[in-house]
Amino acid sequence: MNDLSKGFINVVNLIQEARDNAFRKVNEELILLYWNVGKYISEQLVSQKWGSSYVDELASFISENCPDVKGFNRRGLYRMKQFYETYKDNEFVSPLVTQISWTNHLLILSSAKTDEEREFYVKLCLKEKYSKRELERQLDSGYFERFMLSTEKLEPVPLPSAIKSNFLDTYVLEFLSLPEKFSEHEFKKAIIANLKDFILEIGRDYTFVGEEYRVMVGNSDYYIDLLFYHRGLACLVAFELKIGVFKPEHLGKMNFYLEALDREHKKNNENPSVGIILCASKDDEVVEFALSRSLSPTLISEYTLKLIDKKLLRQKLHELAEMADFNMIDSEGYND
Repeated sequence: MNDLSKGFINVVNLIQEARDNAFRKVNEELILLYWNVGKYISEQLVSQKWGSSYVDELASFISENCPDVKGFNRRGLYRMKQFYETYKDNEFVSPLVTQISWTNHLLILSSAKTDEEREFYVKLCLKEKYSKRELERQLDSGYFERFMLSTEKLEPVPLPSAIKSNFLDTYVLEFLSLPEKFSEHEFKKAIIANLKDFILEIGRDYTFVGEEYRVMVGNSDYYIDLLFYHRGLACLVAFELKIGVFKPEHLGKMNFYLEALDREHKKNNENPSVGIILCASKDDEVVEFALSRSLSPTLISEYTLKLIDKKLLRQKLHELAEMADFNMIDSEGYND
């Protein structure tokens, strides 16, 4: 590429950056407008200066005087009121509300059930820059519940919080559209063919390195199913795919791969490699025994090829919280 072409690219980048900044500014002003309108309506209704019919009259007045303005009908105005009332007392979320789109705000307000869940998705949207489709998928797959189950679950070997918070106990891979019976080779190829959706599920910080990634030990070649680099953790992440139940011997193979990666492929400024054994199912007791003497950062995760019922996920999360509360009370001697 010559200097002239590089100069042209620089100009295009400046144009794109300006457009992106302008879009963000427009979005910020729009969200701020909805916030202020919602605040005004809420305060008028709370102070009883208005009755509920005034919202209908306001919608009609706006329609007559600003016919080109969309979204200020009765339903839209009540959504603005809900938006303001939901976040006005949340000191962590309220400064962030102008940084994601109104469409994504509406999805979160209609799907999330608790303040904690709403805060989680607002921050996730901001971090991952989700489109409407991507956020819908995460809401439908119960990403919040799966994340909380993963981070609150007791591990046989304690992992650094930075590692644990970046991986899930269960991954939902419904987008693979695999047949009822399939091989590990077909499993891997389906992931490669749907890599964008797979990275959406495992996290945007991943960069794909390669499939059947070769590591050489002695005079023999060995191949890792999928290898990624995690930018946030600054480490290589090896995925081994298993279509059956987890077996203890899978861990020995993964430890071998991680040692080979750390000795021959890890750069000096990078952290030790992490392994993910992705299997169809696992027995938690077998996992505990297998991991109890393992020194490598390896996680055993399940996958499902269908969306999980969110009610079931919420029930599991509730049961886990109750168990944690019971263990805390018991450890403090209150049951003596």
